[in-house]
Amino acid sequence: MRRVVLVVGAGFGVLLAFVGFLVIGVYGTAADLFGGSGRPGGGDGRLAPNTVPPEYADLVQQYGNTCPELSPAILAAQLSQESGWRPDAQSHAAAQGIAQFIPGTWATHGLDANGDGVADVWDPEDAIPSAAAYDCALAGYVADVPGDPVDNMLAAYNAGPYAVIRYNGVPPYEETQNYVRIIRAAEAGFAAPPEEAEDVRLPPLEQAAGAVTFAQEHLGTPYLWGGDGTPEDDGRFDCSGLTKAAYESVGIELPRVANDQWTVGPHPSRDELLPGDLVFFATDLNDPRSINHVGIYVGGGYMINAPYTGATIRFDPIDTAGYYGATRPSAS
Repeated sequence: MRRVVLVVGAGFGVLLAFVGFLVIGVYGTAADLFGGSGRPGGGDGRLAPNTVPPEYADLVQQYGNTCPELSPAILAAQLSQESGWRPDAQSHAAAQGIAQFIPGTWATHGLDANGDGVADVWDPEDAIPSAAAYDCALAGYVADVPGDPVDNMLAAYNAGPYAVIRYNGVPPYEETQNYVRIIRAAEAGFAAPPEEAEDVRLPPLEQAAGAVTFAQEHLGTPYLWGGDGTPEDDGRFDCSGLTKAAYESVGIELPRVANDQWTVGPHPSRDELLPGDLVFFATDLNDPRSINHVGIYVGGGYMINAPYTGATIRFDPIDTAGYYGATRPSAS
């Protein structure tokens, strides 16, 4: 038994050293290896695979290119923020459907896009094209307002065009400013790279080394469902609580749950993975809504993760059933 313990301990120490080597080596030479400033969030007008629920992907792809201020990635990020892709969503303010139209706005801007004779706010085949058309109409209303035209368009969707015109840009409402910020931050997570650049590796994020270090320092911590690592949680985490805290330690705010963390940046392929990338697992490999686990990639095919009740934060291989893909968190 003692020999087994020593072998396992030695192997664990080698793995820790390997992680340290990867982190220092990768991020110490990042500029030389990958260079450049990265891809624009909007890509070239195509959605990244498996970022939108499959039943809505064609609609978002088609109508997301309705006007220059809109892209499929922007439309996807907006719908995700509005309703979480729930066609039956209804807010306390009576906003309805997947695109969260209030009844008065729907009466003016709702379209019978699927040609069934009814403009139905609860039908995504009507609501998604209507959201795109309304976005573009708003972009026209605020076209003369200074500032970023996409930001102004989104602010108008949330607060109304007259507020944007009145304040000469995104109005000083916390809700509206957060709305614009969240959608623009999520944009890159929904966008495919330009076709001519698909063989160019994604630039690494420098803060990722700190996130990996944070996760490594918590190896052996017991899992707690819903745990955020607070004193009230006795320093314990669940999977997305760990990843959120790891990036928060280097100044990058992530959403709380794994589903939402999937869209916080571009999606490196399996052979592009770098330490610090978030790696995701799902029950349906075609539907991001089925994502149910996330870890932090550390290199060599391994991640640090908080796996389940009764386990501790540990190293696990990523090449297991249910591997969905990866995200490189964005600093913006």
